[in-house]
Amino acid sequence: MRHGDRRKRPTGATRRIVMQGALAAAGAGLVARGALADAPYPSRPIHVIVPFGPGGLADVTVRIAAEQMKDLLGQPFVIENHPGAGGIAAANAALKGGPDGYTLIVLSNGTTIATSLFGHLPYNPQKQFTPISTVAWFDLILFTNVHSPYQSVKELLDDARKKPGSLNIGTVNPGSTQNLAAELFRSVTGIKAVIVPFRTSPEVQTALMRGDIGLAIESYTAFAGAIHGSQIRPIAATGLERNPALPEVRTLKEQGVEHYDVTGWNALYAPAGTPNAVIDKLQAAVAKVTAMPGIKQRFAALGTIARSTTPEEMARIFEADRSKWAAVIARAGIPKR
Repeated sequence: MRHGDRRKRPTGATRRIVMQGALAAAGAGLVARGALADAPYPSRPIHVIVPFGPGGLADVTVRIAAEQMKDLLGQPFVIENHPGAGGIAAANAALKGGPDGYTLIVLSNGTTIATSLFGHLPYNPQKQFTPISTVAWFDLILFTNVHSPYQSVKELLDDARKKPGSLNIGTVNPGSTQNLAAELFRSVTGIKAVIVPFRTSPEVQTALMRGDIGLAIESYTAFAGAIHGSQIRPIAATGLERNPALPEVRTLKEQGVEHYDVTGWNALYAPAGTPNAVIDKLQAAVAKVTAMPGIKQRFAALGTIARSTTPEEMARIFEADRSKWAAVIARAGIPKR
């Protein structure tokens, strides 16, 4: 100590007081963190990563369901859109959230396609994510021009078989569910038809209305305006059930096309390792919401069906679709991206 410096070194008693204060503060922090960890789930907002842009079918249906789940679980659901090829951006965002139930992701039948279409998908949806439940189910529709002579699938197939190669089928880009649905239709029916890919759904609609293509395969929501404006004609649904927005339109199976089912779905998943109790609580909430008459009506207006599954059922559905679309991609010779 320099001469004249009157500052005193801490005594042993003082050091003990400081140490006790630091330990008390640290203990309080541990208690607070422990209390937060032990708080009933959920105790804070839940983030849902959607691998599509705002306004799409997956985005809209999840937002509708999330509003009701908020009321059931007492916490808001924050929807985050992370569009990107193969759902890579969304998967990365969800995995960063960790397996605590506060970051979920929407996977779809498109995810099952991506596992075969992308040669080096940097995530494994079946290993790195745990299924919770489906939220919405939907089909595709076969459309013709309103002035087309085809009033049914039989008429279309009869003409296609008489004039092989004359039928042009329009869809959005190769590898999309719509495009693979066309590949499956061509394979199952045995017709020789040309599948013409377009970049966007409006381009497909314009080509159909102009007569550049004889058939288009698209969702109800994409063509809803043209349907109700009597500009195009729906002639068949691709699922095993009729589309709720078009109950008068028969399915392909009802019209004699066997072994054909293209039914899309959107489902909630969580990062692998999320506690089973959390998964069960979320699944129960989805089941309650999708059973609500008001929700069923709102989904039906979008051409979708509100329906839940158990995690085990969802895992089986994912694998069945993955296997089916892998075979379609292989038969069509679609190169991996």
